[in-house]
Amino acid sequence: MTNLNESPLSILQFYTTAPYPCSYLPERMACSEVATPSHRIDTAVYAELVRAGFRRSGSFTYRPKCSYCTACVPIRVLTQQFRANRSQRRAAKLHANLVVRELALDFDAEHYALYLRYQSRRHPGGGMDLDNEEQYRHFLLQSHVRSSLLEFRDGADLRMVSVIDQLADGLSAVYTFFDPDLPGTSFGIYNILWQINHCQRLGLPYLYLGYWITESPKMSYKAQFQPTEGLTGMRWQALGNLR
Repeated sequence: MTNLNESPLSILQFYTTAPYPCSYLPERMACSEVATPSHRIDTAVYAELVRAGFRRSGSFTYRPKCSYCTACVPIRVLTQQFRANRSQRRAAKLHANLVVRELALDFDAEHYALYLRYQSRRHPGGGMDLDNEEQYRHFLLQSHVRSSLLEFRDGADLRMVSVIDQLADGLSAVYTFFDPDLPGTSFGIYNILWQINHCQRLGLPYLYLGYWITESPKMSYKAQFQPTEGLTGMRWQALGNLR
C-alpha cells in the first residue's frame, strides 16, 4: 500500500475534520481525513487515494478517520473472478431491456427531478431530499478525474442515473439513484452488475464500491458481490476474513 508521503501523494496535504454526527451508525460521532488541494487530485492521484481507502463527493476527497471506531471498511469487487448468484441473475434478466448511454457530467433537469424523487422516497429527512440545483451540481457534476454519467432508460422513460470514475485498475462507483416508485424492481443490484460487466469488458480488475459497515443493514448488499476484498490495516484482503 502506498505511503501518503510517497509520490504522487506527496503533492497533497491532509487534515482531519471536527467531529460530526455519523450518517450510518446512530448516536455515534465521526471524523474524516480530507485530501487537499482538490485541483491537484487528477485521475492518477485519485487512483492512489482510492487504493488507500479514500473516495470523493464532488471535489471533496476523504476517508473515515474516527478515533474509536473502524466500522467503515473500503470495499472492492474482484471483477474478473465474479460470478452472479441466482438472485443477481434474476435482476439482470429483469432489467435486460434497459438502454444505457454514457454522458458527460452536464446538468439535466430530468435527472435532477429523478434525484429529488429518489431522495424523498428512499432517504426522507436526510437532507439530500432538499438539495437545490447548485448542491446537486456540486455533489455529482463536479470532478477533477475521469468521470462519466450513465443514463438508463426503458424506452423513453428514465429509470436510473449513475456516476462512475474510471481509474487505471478499475471503476469507482460514486453515486446511483433510480425510480423509487416501481414495484418489483432491482435497479440497484442491476447497476452494480452492469458496472462489474463493464470492468470485465475493459479488462479492469476492480470495482470500488465505497464503504461497507457490517452493523449497517443499508450496506449489506455490497458484500453479496463475491469475491470481495476489504481494506484494513492498509492491506486489501478477502472480506470474509474481516467479519
